[in-house]
Order: sequence, then structure tokens, then C-alpha cells
Amino acid sequence: MANIAAGKAVADAVRTSLGPRGMDKMLSTANGDVIITNDGATILNKMEVLQPAAKMLVELSKSQDIVAGDGTTTVVVIAGALLRQCQILLGMGVHPTVISDALHKASEKAVEVLTAMAVPVELSDRESLVKSASTSLNSKVVSQYSSLLAPLAVDAVLNVIDPARPNSVDLRDVKVLKKLGGTVDDTEMIKGLVFDHKASHTAGGPTRVENAKIGLIQFQVSPPKTDIEQNVIVSDYTQMDRILKEERNYILGMIKKIKATGCNVLLVQKSILRDAVTDLSLHYLAKAKILVVRDVEREDIEFISKTLNCLPIANIEHFRAEKLGQADLVEEIHVGSGSIVKATGIKNMGRTTTILVKGSNALVLDEAERSLHDALCVQTCSILSDTPERIFHANDLKFRISRAAANLSNFQHDYLELLGGGAPEIEVSRQLGAWAKTLHGMESYCVRAFAEALEASCVPIVDVVPYTLAENAGLNPISIVTELRNRHANGEVNTGINIRKGQITNILEENVVQPLLVSTSAISLATECVRMILKIDDIVSTRCGYVQVIFDSYIADVVE
Repeated sequence: MANIAAGKAVADAVRTSLGPRGMDKMLSTANGDVIITNDGATILNKMEVLQPAAKMLVELSKSQDIVAGDGTTTVVVIAGALLRQCQILLGMGVHPTVISDALHKASEKAVEVLTAMAVPVELSDRESLVKSASTSLNSKVVSQYSSLLAPLAVDAVLNVIDPARPNSVDLRDVKVLKKLGGTVDDTEMIKGLVFDHKASHTAGGPTRVENAKIGLIQFQVSPPKTDIEQNVIVSDYTQMDRILKEERNYILGMIKKIKATGCNVLLVQKSILRDAVTDLSLHYLAKAKILVVRDVEREDIEFISKTLNCLPIANIEHFRAEKLGQADLVEEIHVGSGSIVKATGIKNMGRTTTILVKGSNALVLDEAERSLHDALCVQTCSILSDTPERIFHANDLKFRISRAAANLSNFQHDYLELLGGGAPEIEVSRQLGAWAKTLHGMESYCVRAFAEALEASCVPIVDVVPYTLAENAGLNPISIVTELRNRHANGEVNTGINIRKGQITNILEENVVQPLLVSTSAISLATECVRMILKIDDIVSTRCGYVQVIFDSYIADVVE
């Protein structure tokens, strides 16, 4: 019971963030940073959860983010509702194993119902893809910009799909770059390459190069160092001059080899061993009219080389013309209070794209980036079959896409689309309720409890999708859910809760749609998590290298 109570507490913490009218959370981190968001994965990731069972719901949200990229709040709210119903069944004396087995059957039946409700949509239908992305964005802080961000997310994903390898989509090929200045309306997709660095201005180096030949180097254009830490003491001025002369000749020789290949733009990877470039090398590079971009991160090397269709060069002896990338123009552009370097007109450009997100402050920028992550993942789900192998997220979009790397399988030329607005949940609840009447014994009670948890009308305290959507929108949840259930019982399966109008309407006509994978994974993962919690009858802690099991009744007997 303690585990169930802890799980419900976590679900209640994020319940108010569900839906387009859900409330936002202000998170204050230990270092004083402030985050404003209503993204379930972000909220739970920043929460300090200590109870072991409650941590399982935090991991549940992360699992949903990995599988579908969206629905991270929904999955936790569903799990909380299932835990509440399990608590009622346990109070009636039903054994946890019986409840667990019944929940498993009910979730499989729910997925079947959802799949039957789904509508196939051709991937060539860009308008339908934009609708699903807009549905994901409408519940975010930056929902007013959904008309701009949704098409960007769709075009970004379609741009990175390789027709020769239709079974794989890699969202590491979509780079999201944040820049302070302007508004979210100024966000744009750039077909080219953008660096969040300004070009080197040392000794008047160039900031604009046409017909660029771009070299990507992983070695240092600086004097070499000894392999071990040593101090060389030189007291003779003649020897000091000789050392400086040798350094100049060494650097000048490297730059002559670079210039001989025709390279006029140099991208230098950041080095931790010694300075990647020095003032002297930058001076010579400026004299050679070579534009220099310093401190390129190691994790960006693969993206840059794929975009420019060039090879990273690890040694000056391997610097050859055939390893260079080519672009029509590379220039430094002032954006807000800083600068970026943009390369456009890239020859033989790889299937990558860059989205430049702008905002008036860091809070808006971060939330726009997180929202764009969810929209991109929704598009990724849209081209999946029901059960992807896995989506790997990386780099947290600095919180996550740039935190979404996705190796996806089973690409289809059409995908399954599902309605939103609580319509799928209420229909699943209705059909499960009818199915429960055909079952016998405790299994029937458990399946009915599963249906009630999804609907949240029979037990008003249960906080789940239709009930919570109406509650968060300021509507009367009991009357709204009752009317919605009645409309579905009369065969109007496309009706859902219209948050904007505050009433029940045909949700398909309102263009509120989402990928099937988001809903099916939410129900499956939530059920799996609840079943695991039900099977736990005690918490075992390990201390000082041995297992210490605490049984209150046993201790009481020993004391007596």
C-alpha cells in the first residue's frame, strides 16, 4: 500500500499539466536555474524522488520518452489511475497476482481496440503530418507558435529520410541550435550548416568566403608539446630566439600545406591536450585569407562531416583536396547579441538539416527546444509500425534532440493515426466494459476496474485522460465525461473533448490527431509498471555489504 501511495503522489504531481489547458511547473534547480515547463519527462527528471516505487514512475516517463517521444505526462497519469483502482481491489481482498494477470489481458485488449480505431495516412500527405505535430505542440508553453514549429518539424524529418534506406530514420541528422535574440516567430530551418561560434577575427581574418573549400581538422595548429610534463629552462637569448623561430617555421609549414590544397575555410576541433590554435597560427591563417572557426565540439564532428560530405583530418600529412567539403558561401552573421557562422549552397550535401531556434529569453528558448523535440519525435512515430525496436535519445536537446537520436525500424509508406481529445480512452473504456461482462470471477472485476481507470467517470476521484482534460480546462468533468460516453455509446466514435469550445464535438474535424504509437505505448508501459509495483511485497535495503531485511512482526516477536 505504501508503494501504491507513493506512485499516486507522483502521478498527482504532474496530473495538472495534462492537456492544452494544463498548468505549467516552475522548477528551481540546486544551482539556482529556473525552468518553466509542462513536459512530464522534464518535470519528473528534475524532481528529487526518494521512494523506490515512486522512482519507477519517473523511469516510466523516461521509457515513454524513449519509445514515443511524447505522452510522457499521459503515461504517468494512467499509471496513477491504475494504482488507485488496484488499491480498491486490494481492499476488497483480491490477490495481487490475479489483478496483475487481469491488467495484462485488459491492456492487450485495449491495444487491439486502439489499433482498430486508427486510420492509415499516407506519408506523402504533409497536411496530416502537420496536424499530428500541432496536436503535440498545442499542450506546450509555446503553443501559440504551433503553426510555425509544426511544419518545421515535419519538413525536418522528411528531409533526413533516405529513399535508399527507408527502414531507418536518424534524428541525429536534425540539429537544433538555440540563439538568444528575436522571438520564436524568427525560428527557421536552414538547408546548410550553422555554427554557434563567431569566426576568428585575429589579425583581421576573413568573415565571408565565397566558393568555399572547407577543411575539418582534428589536429592542433600549434607548437608540439613533450609527452610528459617537463620544464625546459632557457637562459640564453640566442636559444630563445631559435625556439621561437622553430615554432614559427613549424606553424608556417603546416599552413602552407593547408593553403596548397585550396582550403579557405578551416574548422578546428576543440582540444583538451593543448591549444588547438595560437595567436601566431591565427595570424598566419589570416594572412593566408583562411576563415577559421574554432572550438568545434567532438560530438558535432560526425554531423558536420555528413553535412559537408567531407572527411575529418587527424594529421597534417593527410590533408588533401579530396577530403574537403565545398559550399557556395560561408559567412559570419550577427544574431541578437552574438554571431553565428552559416554555410549555404553545400555541394553534395548529406541528408541533414539544421533548425535555428530564436527566443527573447533563455526560458522561452529552452521550452521551444523541448517542444520541438516532442514534435520531431511524433513525426518519427508517424513513420513507425506499432512496435519499434527502440529510439535512442542523446544530448537532451540540450535537454533532449539534438536529445533525440532515433534508430528506427519498420518504416512504412503509411502510418496509423489516432484521434485525441480523450476519444480513444473513452472508446476503449466502453468496449472493455462490455468485454468485462463476458468474463467470469475476479477477472471481470479487474478488467472493469481497468476500464474505469481509463474513463474516470465511474469513480470521480480517478485522474485520467478525459476527466483530467476537462478538469484542467475549467469544465465540469463529470458532465463532460458523461456526455462523451453517451455520444460514444450512440456510435459517435469520433467525438472528443474540444478544449477551445468547451464542449463535445467531432474531434476529427478539429484536426486533433496523434500517432497510434503514443497511445498504445502509454497504456502498455503504464500497465507493465503497475504490475511490477503490485508484485512487490517488501522493500529490501542493502547496507554495509549485507542484506538487512526488516519485518516489523518478526522484530516484535524477537523483542518479546
